[in-house]
Amino acid sequence: MKINFYNGDLPESFKAANIIALDSETMGLNPKRDKLCLVQISNGDETCHLVKINLFFQKPVNLIKILKNNKIQKIFHYARFDVAVFKYNFKIDIKNIYCTKIASKLVRTYTDKHGYKDLCSELLGKSISKTEQSSDWGGDLSKEQQRYAATDVLYLHKIKDKLDKMLLRENRVKLANACFDFIQYRTDLDINGWSEQDIFKH
Repeated sequence: MKINFYNGDLPESFKAANIIALDSETMGLNPKRDKLCLVQISNGDETCHLVKINLFFQKPVNLIKILKNNKIQKIFHYARFDVAVFKYNFKIDIKNIYCTKIASKLVRTYTDKHGYKDLCSELLGKSISKTEQSSDWGGDLSKEQQRYAATDVLYLHKIKDKLDKMLLRENRVKLANACFDFIQYRTDLDINGWSEQDIFKH
């Protein structure tokens, strides 16, 4: 795995693939309260690009341009969180979303283990470490933190390929796509105060 690290934004020379993997690291789990610190992106090869975010000094215009490009499909694991973070910080709507956690819950109904580590293990035979998950992302990042962050997008393309076959086999592609499309509105509910309440419940 190769890691490219950038301060503030992706370079203008960066070329995004038609399908990219994305993740983010923040200071906590509240998009309104907790600072966005890092964005990870991969084109599905062995290279991961890390962008250290500091909105006080620089708006990541090249990164935002990619996020806003509806022709690019964006793979997340638990898209609901990352999309809400990007929406709140960058004031954008992200479309053409694929969420491996949703796809997993729709087809891997034989288990309640739908974490990224679980999918890497079962679907790809890859063992990954999550020891840096709860570390401080606000300061200078260690090599261990950078490697952890990069690994979070390294396998998403391959996981998507496996889940796509399962969705097709179980005849749940249409349902999955409807769920992916709804993430845009689910994150609006999260940001505006309905993160814990199920408004569809009786």
